Amino acid sequence: MEETKQAPRWIAGIEPPKELLNATGTQILEIDCREQPARLRDLIQAYSSDSAIKSELKKFRSLAQNKGPILFIGMGASFCSSISGSVFLQTHGRLSFSTDAGEWLHYAPSIWSEAALSILLTTSGESAELVELFKREGDKPLGLICNNSARTCWKLAENKLPILAGPEYGNATKTYTNATAAAIILASEIAGVSWEKDAERAAEAFTANLAPIFAIRSDLEEFCRGAANIEAIGRGAAYGGAIMSALCIREMSGDRAAPHTGAVFKHGPNLDVDATHVAIIFALGRAAELGVKLARECNRRGGKVVLVSNDEHAATDKLLPVRIDAVPEPWEGITSLLVRQALTLGIVQRTGCRLPPRFQYGVMKQ
Repeated sequence: MEETKQAPRWIAGIEPPKELLNATGTQILEIDCREQPARLRDLIQAYSSDSAIKSELKKFRSLAQNKGPILFIGMGASFCSSISGSVFLQTHGRLSFSTDAGEWLHYAPSIWSEAALSILLTTSGESAELVELFKREGDKPLGLICNNSARTCWKLAENKLPILAGPEYGNATKTYTNATAAAIILASEIAGVSWEKDAERAAEAFTANLAPIFAIRSDLEEFCRGAANIEAIGRGAAYGGAIMSALCIREMSGDRAAPHTGAVFKHGPNLDVDATHVAIIFALGRAAELGVKLARECNRRGGKVVLVSNDEHAATDKLLPVRIDAVPEPWEGITSLLVRQALTLGIVQRTGCRLPPRFQYGVMKQ
């Protein structure tokens, strides 16, 4: 008796063209990265004009009127994407947190009903922890931000917003960018704050800065080459960028990288900084000066720093400054990612890509 073959479970349900199937991991990463500005603009346009999406935003806004905190729950890059949303709500006077889906699933069910609204983020729509959280929903107010309308979470969710990043075959690039934008827009709607002009400014800055920053990928790679460890450090929305930076470097190149908030790094890892150490410091947003101060301290201890900021700084043998255009808070959660993408491309172009392209979904387990 012949076994029935299961149809390919293509990423986003779309079979990729043959030229992509034959591309290397490095080529796929750059293709996905360079698609980001167009995908981001598509999302901003859709969220400002599509009647179905605007209706969903209105439903989320109504659910958020309940008493209690607003939770953003995700895994990996989706968790990183949520931080810009929760930080924005905090700065506008609404209690909000980003939390790891696995930790929430196993340790927090007894207090879940205390949340006003839980917003689950998943690129694939099939992350095992997110699926299980939807199955345990009961009468809890839940919403979803997802990139795949053909998968389980989308079918289980009553309130849902699309990421609109299209298929992505390497490390999270387009999906992180668009999921972060969706989280910021949703948080703005909940807070009753206009977002359209800020989003346009962010998209313009992102588009304008991508090519110049990608052009210095070799300089970034050479500056960081030989580091025993790379630390990615940010505050506020840029902390999401720091976590995502470390994930991208580790997944694509295999090099060791770790993320920290500025305060955590200052009161711990900063003590072992020496000549083997490289820090990528995102000195952006309202706490930018603290990032600059931390960069000087790392340099004094002998460590090297890639300083990402909105200002000009003099380069030295231990300081590589990268200037990016300023954007309204919390959109630096998106623009900060350009530097880590350029660095990762520089590394994998020299040493090879560790993570092969992924065109189909595998079984997702806890």
